[in-house]
Amino acid sequence: MTNIAKKISSNVVYHSATVNRPRREKLLGHHGAVLWFSGLSGAGKSTLAHSVEEELHIRDCLTYVFDGDNVRHGLCGDLGFSLDDRKENLRRISEMCKLTADAGIIAFTAFISPVQKDRQNARALIGNEDFIEIYCKCSLSICEERDVKGLYKKARAGLIPDFTGISSPYEEPENADLVVDTGSNSLEECTNQVLGYLFRRGIFSTK
Repeated sequence: MTNIAKKISSNVVYHSATVNRPRREKLLGHHGAVLWFSGLSGAGKSTLAHSVEEELHIRDCLTYVFDGDNVRHGLCGDLGFSLDDRKENLRRISEMCKLTADAGIIAFTAFISPVQKDRQNARALIGNEDFIEIYCKCSLSICEERDVKGLYKKARAGLIPDFTGISSPYEEPENADLVVDTGSNSLEECTNQVLGYLFRRGIFSTK
């Protein structure tokens, strides 16, 4: 896909519901938010997102993880991995996450999201108050060593085009809200780091 532009529907009027976000958050006992995990393939984004989700679930928080691969089985199944398609992929997810935050849900995204501008667009769309960018920092060499899905091996062999870190660039976040060293620290340490940040930011409280 190329020249992707957001289409605005005509003849529609935004409807404000009587059951609004403050009422939903009061019912749930926590604030809605979007935790945007970014990093190379193999950096541990999905693993960390699900680990944090598990801990929040134990604390009675309503959560949902939008995993990159899972989303491409449905909502974004018509998109490839060119920079234009990646941009559209993230736009759709951003719109979805904006709705989940309004519903009072703590949403997680686990996407490489390699382009800084696309992440900035996601923040602008979702809103700075709800958007939490978490950079899963892990070197390319460590990600290749892990190669959980065997993708780096295929990319090196030229079997996968537009593969981030090999034939397509990854722009490291310049001002991430939180940087987690998933290359050196344990999953437990990384999970606690994210939970601590969310607690300090007031997304959830101890019960």
